[in-house]
Formats: sequence, structure tokens, C-alpha cells
Amino acid sequence: MTYVDRTLTCVDCGAEFVHSAEDQEFYAQKEFVSDPKRCPSCRASRRSMRESGDSARGGSADGPREFFAVVCSRCGNQAQVPFKPHMDRPVYCSDCFRAVHAQGA
Repeated sequence: MTYVDRTLTCVDCGAEFVHSAEDQEFYAQKEFVSDPKRCPSCRASRRSMRESGDSARGGSADGPREFFAVVCSRCGNQAQVPFKPHMDRPVYCSDCFRAVHAQGA
């Protein structure tokens, strides 16, 4: 099949952009069934927003990281950790964490 460049309109910003013949061929190889709806700039912006707002990293670009108070499993001191601890695994303060991981390396 022969592809030709086509001009599409971005659903976000309304700007026209070219859906190149090469991109159309790529879409066909990946079996994508629809044309892109956003211009490259808006696609990059959405991707960036999704990645910066990833809650799996313990916060977002807008807010502070959440810390949890724990008792170190090794020395018994109070500590703050940037993840919600689970009862099935030990949690260490910074000093003990470094010591435990230095022994394992």
C-alpha cells in the first residue's frame, strides 16, 4: 500500500499537523486502527504530564512526598520512610539500611 502525507487537526490545540507517509506506515505495522488525534507537541505534553504525576513514585510534581513513621527492624529507633511499609518485610532506618545493604554487596 502507498501512503501519502495527510494534514490532520489536533483535538487539543486545534493546530494542523502532518501525519506523514512514514508515520502512517508505522501505524499500519503496529496495527493501529485510527489516526493520531493530537499533534506531536500535545502528545509530548500529555506524556510528560502522565509521567510527572505517576503516583507509584510516592508523589507528584505538585506536592511533597509522603513519609511514614516506622520503628527500625534492626536497631529499634524511630525512622521516616518514603513508602508505606508492609508487615511482611523488615524496614530499616537510614543507618541500618546502609549497613544491611553493605553486608549483602
